[in-house]
Parts: sequence; structure tokens; C-alpha cells
Amino acid sequence: MTSEPRGWKDLPFAALPYKLSLEYKTGDWRALRPVIDYSKCVKCLLCWLYCPDMAVLWDGEKVSINLDYCKGCGICAHECPVKAIKMVPETEFKG
Repeated sequence: MTSEPRGWKDLPFAALPYKLSLEYKTGDWRALRPVIDYSKCVKCLLCWLYCPDMAVLWDGEKVSINLDYCKGCGICAHECPVKAIKMVPETEFKG
């Protein structure tokens, strides 16, 4: 057994996804949901810039969260300089 790091080309085919990431909705296992207080938002777009899943959307006027892909990591809330994003337990939204 070799201890050298392997590249992605060395992985067996089954280890590589064959679909686009947009086909994998990953937000259903989220524990925390980002909630935006638009009265505090200064539209700096740092949340949009730092979101690792591209779940923060910008329509030219305001940001929103695509909950189909948001994993609830909280990076957007952490990076927001005016604390306009609050992470709320997902249980508060499920009936």
C-alpha cells in the first residue's frame, strides 16, 4: 500500500459524481437556517462572496437564500459586517 497522495484521476469511477452539483439538492439536512434582516442589510455582498455552496443569490436589488442548497454552515452570518443574517434552528420552521 502506498502512502503517496492520490489525485482525482486515480479514483475509481464510482467515487466521482456523474451529475452536475445543481442536481443534488443538499439543503434538506440543514440544522440551522440563515434568516436575513433586510432592515440591517447594507448589500455589501460578502455573504454572496463567501457562501461555499453558492446558495446566496443576488438579484441586483437584494440577497436571498436558496434553501435547496444551503447547508446551514453559517459562514454568511459570520462574514456579515452588520450582523444582518441570523442562524435560526430549522425546527422553528417545521410544523
